[in-house]
Amino acid sequence: MYLSMPDIFFVPICYVEKDILNIKKLVILQKYNSNSYFIDETLKRKEIVIGISLPSQREDRWIRDKELMEKLAKEKGVTVKIENADTDVAKQALQVDNLISQGIDILILAPTDSVASAAMVEKAKKAGIKVIAYDRFIKNSDVDLYIAFNGIRIGELQGRFLTLKVPKGNYIIMSGDPNDDNSALIKEGAMKYIKPLADINAIKIVTDKAVDNWDPKNALKIVEESLAANKNKIDAILAPNDVTAGVAIQALESQGLAGKVQVTGMDGDLSAAQRIVQGTQLMTVLKDSRELARTAIDAAIKLAKGEPIDITTTIRNVPTLLLTPIAVDKTNIDAIFIDSGSYNTGYYKKEDVYKMK
Repeated sequence: MYLSMPDIFFVPICYVEKDILNIKKLVILQKYNSNSYFIDETLKRKEIVIGISLPSQREDRWIRDKELMEKLAKEKGVTVKIENADTDVAKQALQVDNLISQGIDILILAPTDSVASAAMVEKAKKAGIKVIAYDRFIKNSDVDLYIAFNGIRIGELQGRFLTLKVPKGNYIIMSGDPNDDNSALIKEGAMKYIKPLADINAIKIVTDKAVDNWDPKNALKIVEESLAANKNKIDAILAPNDVTAGVAIQALESQGLAGKVQVTGMDGDLSAAQRIVQGTQLMTVLKDSRELARTAIDAAIKLAKGEPIDITTTIRNVPTLLLTPIAVDKTNIDAIFIDSGSYNTGYYKKEDVYKMK
C-alpha cells in the first residue's frame, strides 16, 4: 500500500521578537548592499559589531578615545569599526553610510555638527541600528542614548578657576564651534562666574567670539586681533579646550605675555599638562576618556542585547548618562595625570609631563 504525499507542505515556525527585528534589519540592509554573500555572512555572524564615528584625531583626547574603545572592545569580545571624520560633515556622512552597509548592530556617533548629523541618525534607525550620541548631543534626532560629560559643569570649573585667579581685568571669551551643542553649555557654565563680575564692571569682556569648527587657526586669529586692539592689555582668556588654549598661549608668547595672562582649557591633553607645570596655562578640565569609552562600549553591548541601561537623567527626552569632569591645575596634576596611570591607560608618565630627559 502506498501513500501519496504532497510535493510541498508547511510547518509552522515561531519567531521571538528579536528574530523578527533582525529579519527586518536584514531586509533594510539589503538596500545598502545587494550582495547576497553580505546577507549570508550577516546571518551567520553571532558577535556584536559596533560602528564608531569620531569627529577628529586633531586633539589628543580623540586619539585616546579611539585607542581605549579598541582595547575595551577586544577585552569584551566585540568588534568595533572606527572612522575619523577629520571635522568634515560630508566625510562623516559617507563614513556612517559605509558603517551601515557593513551591517553594524550599534552606531556610536560623535558628531562634527550637532544639527547635520540628525540625517545620519535617521539613516541608521531606518536600517534597524540603535544609535548612541557620544560626547556631543545630536539635535532633532531619535537617538537611543546620549553619553557625555556635564558640559555646564565643565564651564563652571573654567569660570570659577579663572575668576578666582583674575577677579578683575580685561577678558577674552572664546567659545567652541557654534554647531557643537557642547559649546553653548560650556560657555553657559563659565558665564555663571564671569557675568556677575562683568555686571559690576570688575571684569571687562573685550572680545567674545566663537571658534568656528574648533579650528586652532581661528582661535589664534581671535587672540592676536584682540591683543592688537587692546594694546596687549589682556588679563585672562577663557579658552574652551586645550588646542585653543595652546594657540592662545602661542600668541601671548610672541608678545612676552605667556604666564602673565591666565588661560583655561579642556580635554586634559599632554601639551596642556606640560603648560600647566610650566606656568603658562592655568588649568584644564579632564574628560576622562577611560570612563567615557568604557561607559559607551558597555552601553552599546547592552543595547545590542536588549538589556536595560541605568540612565542618570533625560535631556530633551533622550535617555542620558552624564559623567563628572575633573579640574586639573598645579595642585593636583600629579595625582590626576601621573599617579593614576600611564598613557596606555589614558594618562601620562611623569617624565612626559615634566619633560624629563
